[in-house]
Amino acid sequence: MRNIKLTIEYDGGRYLGWQRLGNSDKTIQGKIEAILTKLLGTTTEIVGSGRTDAGTHARGQIANFKTNSTISLTEIGDVFNHQLPRDIVVKKVEEVPERFHARYNATGKKYSYHVWNNSIPSAFERHYSFHFPEELNLDLVNQACEKLIGTHDFIGFSSLKKTKKSTVRTIKELSITQEGSLLHFTFVGDGFLYKMVRIIMGTLLEIGTGKMELASIDEIFENKTRSEAGMTVPSHGLFLDEVYYN
Repeated sequence: MRNIKLTIEYDGGRYLGWQRLGNSDKTIQGKIEAILTKLLGTTTEIVGSGRTDAGTHARGQIANFKTNSTISLTEIGDVFNHQLPRDIVVKKVEEVPERFHARYNATGKKYSYHVWNNSIPSAFERHYSFHFPEELNLDLVNQACEKLIGTHDFIGFSSLKKTKKSTVRTIKELSITQEGSLLHFTFVGDGFLYKMVRIIMGTLLEIGTGKMELASIDEIFENKTRSEAGMTVPSHGLFLDEVYYN
């Protein structure tokens, strides 16, 4: 049995997210599986490193599937990139050990979120950044980023309902770079809860405008209450950049 690993890039704007949905063909997983099943002549499922929400993009999503087919890696890649929609690209096809699992073996992820911080919107950045016209105090935003780095229970920064699984996560990096009006926020951590990056982003922006206090972060960690955190920013500014493995 061969185990094939895929590195995938996609523009999520037209899709309902990564995860296959039984009543729709507008998912990334569904598009890839449909081509694989036709190519291999048998129903084939792929395992992703994790779900991305409707509208979220990826530069480095990872998935794997198993097959008994002897088809070459080059042919698999060629078929994908001839038959997939142009907004989904398989950048790399590799054979990996049979025990490799895209989700269970992941040790961390890197996300980025992009904000167009100008009173005038951008015609070119509108699909890949959140237009936020209000003036931001970036010193305050950087201080807030520093408070979020480390190991914490992030349930208050998530849309998760009650769960028996641990909601403790470690953020290793949360940084900002600026390119004119475009702000790039980088998140690196061992894992992220449902909508965690988008809620943290909303909180950072509200702290940067003075709508929330810097001390609110400590209160959210202590009270574990979603309603105390900031807005959930739109998904179209979010990218899954990389998935880490040992």
